[in-house]
Amino acid sequence: MSTSRARPMQHVDRKSLYTSLEARVRYLHSFLDFGVSDIEALKSGSKYIQALIPAVVNIVYKKLLQYDITARAFTTRSTAFEGPMDESPDEDSPQILHRKMFLKAYLKKLCSDPAKMEFWEYLDKVGMMHTGIGRTHPLHIEYIHIGAGLAVIQDVLTEAILSHPRLHLQRKIAIVKALGKVIWIQNDLFTKWYVHDGEEFTDGMDFGEIEKEGWLHGKKVLNEEDGTSEGSDDTATACPVSGQKGKDSPTAGVCPFTGISSDMKNLKVQDNKPKVEVTATGQ
Repeated sequence: MSTSRARPMQHVDRKSLYTSLEARVRYLHSFLDFGVSDIEALKSGSKYIQALIPAVVNIVYKKLLQYDITARAFTTRSTAFEGPMDESPDEDSPQILHRKMFLKAYLKKLCSDPAKMEFWEYLDKVGMMHTGIGRTHPLHIEYIHIGAGLAVIQDVLTEAILSHPRLHLQRKIAIVKALGKVIWIQNDLFTKWYVHDGEEFTDGMDFGEIEKEGWLHGKKVLNEEDGTSEGSDDTATACPVSGQKGKDSPTAGVCPFTGISSDMKNLKVQDNKPKVEVTATGQ
């Protein structure tokens, strides 16, 4: 005898998944059970996540410059290009420092408000621009490198948060789960620009005027010069590592990630695997 379902089967309109970003995001939220508890976890954990950003940025670019096929993107604009590189960029090259600022600002954007559709619209635009659309100098990064890069970001963040000496286990789990869902939705918003699924609905679709990188709806949402995102509060006195203010500032307590600083003193690379060690206490 068959058992009744806990919930009735939901209908998903296939066409809407490819023609409406809102419908696509709503479906992903439902499938991943991304809800209020995840948003609360991200908001409460944002100060810990932001503390890790300098370390994550350095690890990601150390990894990208470790392989010629990913490093060439910084000299040829396309990983599909097989021609000789005219120079070998390193971590101090001007174009690398410039891209590091954008990645830092992007990661701070992940700490903003996922309850707003604008949050997901920006993540979708990030995916689009990596396929060469909407850029004065087209950038095309093959998807294999995108997926690997997202995996590195998730790996570093997960290890560091789970290693925090003072956060309760349940809070660690909540932050890691919420971050994982956001990163995997971002992954989908990359792949939608690469795969051919649903192209019978999108062939000839007019994407309208494409705003330049860091802008959305006529507003600058990323400030690559100081690595901040629109809506962040960087005017008050803050811990230079974590961005904590007020009662959480160094004058009132200890930054939860004091062991992680922009000069990467606690970044160790062993067996080709970067590792962030959290050595300080926190709240």
